[in-house]
Amino acid sequence: MQIHKTLDIIIIGGGPIGIACALEAKKHGLSYVILEKGCLVNSIYHYPTNMTFFSTSEKLELDNIPFISTNPKPHKAEALEYYRRITTSNELNIHLFEKVNSVETLENKLHKVTTTKASYTSKNIIVATGFYDIPNYLNILGEDLPKVSHYYNDPHYYATQKTIVVGASNSAVDAALEIYRKGGDVTMVVREKTIGERVKYWVRPDIINRVEEGSVKAYFSSAIKEITEKDVLINTPDGQIRIENDFVVLLTGYRPNFEFLKSMGISLSPDEKRIPTYNENTMETNIPGIYLAGVICGGMETHKWFIENSRIHAKMILDDIAKTNQEPRGNEVYSDGSGVK
Repeated sequence: MQIHKTLDIIIIGGGPIGIACALEAKKHGLSYVILEKGCLVNSIYHYPTNMTFFSTSEKLELDNIPFISTNPKPHKAEALEYYRRITTSNELNIHLFEKVNSVETLENKLHKVTTTKASYTSKNIIVATGFYDIPNYLNILGEDLPKVSHYYNDPHYYATQKTIVVGASNSAVDAALEIYRKGGDVTMVVREKTIGERVKYWVRPDIINRVEEGSVKAYFSSAIKEITEKDVLINTPDGQIRIENDFVVLLTGYRPNFEFLKSMGISLSPDEKRIPTYNENTMETNIPGIYLAGVICGGMETHKWFIENSRIHAKMILDDIAKTNQEPRGNEVYSDGSGVK
């Protein structure tokens, strides 16, 4: 395994926020590398083909580099092109398809990072891994059948098929509407009493109208109990029903890799939110020299941080790392509400 010289910073995650951190590191003249287990902006690449961002293009910009979109809300393809051009034109040091297996803090306060391809040491680590890789499983019978997916890509695949979409967030609503408009027979199963309030404001009336007219069937206050090769068993307020079915798309959300955070020694809040501990002024965790950036900071509150409101993390982190003579931080507040004296 190849061993590299000690770096100032290792950035884990090659999404928009990881790229933003690299741009800031370059400004400060610090040595760095981005380690990304998949392709460039891997999570965005795996978003649905026709996805439209909630944010306008200027709110997705990094380092004041203009994001020119032909639409009021940019599409996935435009975002892929934007972040690719930033990475290549700035010649950012990024290693793609290199998964981080472990991070170990050494006695000399350096951090050893072992990947599938090499071993590194670094003075600082920035974790910007997002949350899109681990679905929230329902843990029901039949969830592992080939007809079941926790991700949605293109509606053409489901044309003419009886498809159940589980969930009422943006991803579930987009999937239901797209599949319906490609000739699919769509049924939504929604745990809540209605479509989620966080659904994009220009989309929510559309799905409500399609449900009311019967174009998209929906069972509210309901949950899937079992999936078989031919049908699905659903618990509804009126009792259990079975529906003949070809495909099930479980869009019930995703979660950060908490085990990875814990393996580094980062503490999580004891409640169901599981919010990592970090200094809200510097983004440094309870492990000195390890920082968090982006949506990973929200724990299970995956709706809290987005590209547009976490871009600032890059500057906060790099300003802190760049300080040559760090003074005692005093009474600063951590994400778990505790203070440092």
